Amino acid sequence: MTKTTNTGSRSKQQPSVLENLRPLIVDVAVPLGSYYFFKGAFGMSTFAALAWSSVVPAVRTVWSVVKERRVNGLAALILVVNVVGLALSFVSGDPRLMLAKDGAVSSTVGIGILVSVALGKPMMTAGLKPFLVKGDTAREAAWERLASGTAAGSVEFLRKERVFSVIWGLVLSAECVARVVGAYTIPVDTMVWLGSVFMAVAITLGMVVCGGAAAEPMARLITDEVKRREAAQEQEQELAIAA
Repeated sequence: MTKTTNTGSRSKQQPSVLENLRPLIVDVAVPLGSYYFFKGAFGMSTFAALAWSSVVPAVRTVWSVVKERRVNGLAALILVVNVVGLALSFVSGDPRLMLAKDGAVSSTVGIGILVSVALGKPMMTAGLKPFLVKGDTAREAAWERLASGTAAGSVEFLRKERVFSVIWGLVLSAECVARVVGAYTIPVDTMVWLGSVFMAVAITLGMVVCGGAAAEPMARLITDEVKRREAAQEQEQELAIAA
């Protein structure tokens, strides 16, 4: 019965970090493959191949909005970036502008994350929680107490929660800068695949740094809070027996 309950609670939990970042991954991997396909198989020019490969993530974003029947803020921002980037690129005929546009996706997410921290609602918390509570009701209850400010380790927990989102925001913003600089200083054909390397490095770096700086300390605080609550319950039981 316990396992069934935990499984059900897991299915209702918020998306993981990877799922939160999936739009970024898809919007990089799909255009990369499409670019080489259009240019190699159809002999398109660099600009034409970039233009057609940029259409794919734009269509995907629209489809996700239609399928889910609700407007996702991140998806909407990515769609706007894609559409504006395509329009500007068609007007200017500059393939480098199209490559720089890809960096705008990362900056949109990065800035959004940093703004959410400033507003006191760190965006990446929803993706982190499932990894730390692991579907365990005691750990989830401990998370809630720590997040509400009622537990002994709440101050440190909330600080680490903000640190987690800040790191992701800074990493993605830095990745944007690298893409824009590369778009105007590195040969276009090289930058098409190098942009994906930038993204892979950024995501890997974010996971590694966030793990040591925020996720692991938060996990320890949750474990300590679970033990503290169990000890308090045992003491209450002993007092009740003694009475």
